[in-house]
Amino acid sequence: MNILHLFDPIFRLPLVTGLIFAALLPVLGMYLRLREEWLAALAFAQLAAAGSLGGEILGLPPQAGALACTCVAAAFKGWIAKTGNNGYAVLMIAGWAAAILVLANVPIAEHLGHALFDGQLYFTTVTHLVFGVAFFLVVAGTLPWLSRKLLLERMFPDFFRASGTSAKKYHVVFDLLVAAGLALATATIGVMGAFGLVFVPSMIAYRLGPSWSGSLWIAVAIGLLAYAASFVLAFVIDQPFGPVLVIVLVALAMFGYLLQAVSSRKQRKSAGIAAGAVSGER
Repeated sequence: MNILHLFDPIFRLPLVTGLIFAALLPVLGMYLRLREEWLAALAFAQLAAAGSLGGEILGLPPQAGALACTCVAAAFKGWIAKTGNNGYAVLMIAGWAAAILVLANVPIAEHLGHALFDGQLYFTTVTHLVFGVAFFLVVAGTLPWLSRKLLLERMFPDFFRASGTSAKKYHVVFDLLVAAGLALATATIGVMGAFGLVFVPSMIAYRLGPSWSGSLWIAVAIGLLAYAASFVLAFVIDQPFGPVLVIVLVALAMFGYLLQAVSSRKQRKSAGIAAGAVSGER
């Protein structure tokens, strides 16, 4: 397709809607990786798909059904987390099974099912944008306050216990943010596209970032870069957006591993030279 068609006003709405999630999901992914709960993101995305299809059957907006399913799961996440990644894996396969069964038995949900699993960003509507903007405002108003609590609880796990308070309420607020973000993103860019934006940018930034704040900015930059490249590429080659986004993210992950390998080799070489210099002085 002609790339100049991207400047048509019809594509502005999908572009802005996707940009919101491309910026926010990598940030949430960093905190999930900090807490070693990244598999929960895939579980929430699968549940969001099942909830969206359920909402479609009931005549509700897909976002409403997705939010209902993921927020209920988030409410019980503290109990699920006690089982480690096993609980998230069970949620993931349960969500997948429910979505497939709905698609197999309710023909009217087939179109939405393709959009959820293919990530058809170009068919988003004003409703998707409204939900996205609302979520952006919630994250912007909540995460700066929540970030310090989550970092404090992770770096000094005995702090809240020593002060006679509990970090549980902060965990619940964060879990609800993640659940809502993945529910809305899944309805916009698909299951694996949403999970990919949570997982890959944070994986790269967590290893390469010079500091926590620096890693957050790197994750956001990777998410936006992957999104912009995928938006143009999927349009030009006329392919579903979700798989193209995932392929671009995989390519960036491989590039990130290459950078890390080069950086590690340089560090080892520098350490060897320094050790040799010290031995020579002796």
